[in-house]
Amino acid sequence: QVQLVESGGGLVQAGGSLRLSCVASGRTYSMAWFRQAPGKEREFVAVASWIIGRTDYTDSVKGRFTISRDDAKNTLYLRMDSLKPDDTAVYYCAAARAPAPTTAAEKAYDYWGQGTQVTVSS
Repeated sequence: QVQLVESGGGLVQAGGSLRLSCVASGRTYSMAWFRQAPGKEREFVAVASWIIGRTDYTDSVKGRFTISRDDAKNTLYLRMDSLKPDDTAVYYCAAARAPAPTTAAEKAYDYWGQGTQVTVSS
């Protein structure tokens, strides 16, 4: 069982930046970020495939967020720039235990972190 631990969340003003980190306790394949805003369902944010250089984003964060990974450190990052109040949510890291096509579907991910709160004030 791989453990995922997120960090880097916090309170920031609109237009500001944050960088989230997710450290995995073991080897994983595709890794992704999801988020859940109050009163809403959890949604896909971005994915970094185990295939180097392959990433994907939900439309609302394209051009503002950058996902990256350092496999030597088993760490996933999410750089968030130009933050908006609508980005306020608990952000979750997720990872797959086997190679598979890159996907935004939650069911494809076997391991989940506990979440880190991101709050963007207007």
